[in-house]
Amino acid sequence: MLLGIDVGNTNITLGAFDGEELLGTFRMTTKIARTSDEYGIFICDLLEHNGIEVSKVEAVIIASVVPDIMYSLNSAVIKYLKKEPIIVGPGIRTGIKIITENPRQIGADRIVDAVAAFELYGGPVIVIDFGTATTYDLVLEDGSYAAGVTAPGIQTAAQSLWQAAAKLPKFEIAKPKSILAKETISSMQAGVVYGYIGQTEYIIRQMKKESGLEQVKVVATGGLGKLIAQEVELIDVYDQKLTLQGLRLIYQRVMSRR
Repeated sequence: MLLGIDVGNTNITLGAFDGEELLGTFRMTTKIARTSDEYGIFICDLLEHNGIEVSKVEAVIIASVVPDIMYSLNSAVIKYLKKEPIIVGPGIRTGIKIITENPRQIGADRIVDAVAAFELYGGPVIVIDFGTATTYDLVLEDGSYAAGVTAPGIQTAAQSLWQAAAKLPKFEIAKPKSILAKETISSMQAGVVYGYIGQTEYIIRQMKKESGLEQVKVVATGGLGKLIAQEVELIDVYDQKLTLQGLRLIYQRVMSRR
């Protein structure tokens, strides 16, 4: 059994695979400081509570954009799962050739998403991940990572709105019935959600135009991605498990070369 761990700025997402089958996914918050023992116990409890025996975990692969927690997390995996994790980063053969100016600047999460989108849906492909940041990445027909766009995430934008303006309240990110809002909450929802719909459509169109790839497939993932994908016809596929599937594919490629 393979355990994939995706460490994002907001959440840590874990996925347990039996071959190609995803048995279950679990989440824990990233922003709480934890020791290696706390990580280890928490991960073991999550697995056991969901009927997955810790002793059956044969390998672990991690992609992280939060360097500060990696020492504790890595130590936890070694101590409690008895496995030396594979860390997605420089030197790991992913099958994706990065042809940007500085390949080392490309986050592990973006590489993993690119691998999954290309392998599962083919290229060329634009993969959009709606997370703490919203990222748009272009993978060419030959599997080369060619370019990326980074924007504030939906939740990030919403939080900046109510934190920076004293009289604006917190609100649920949901599409209001109409953009013609008549009170504060729905007006904020309209601004954030419809604003993101417009942003997404424009960026996709501009990426297609400048790349000359008008027929490129567009694949979206990320927690709030489904909300936007339902409203943007330019998005062909929404795959909530894309990043975890990318971790599985990279693990398989690494093991096939050993």
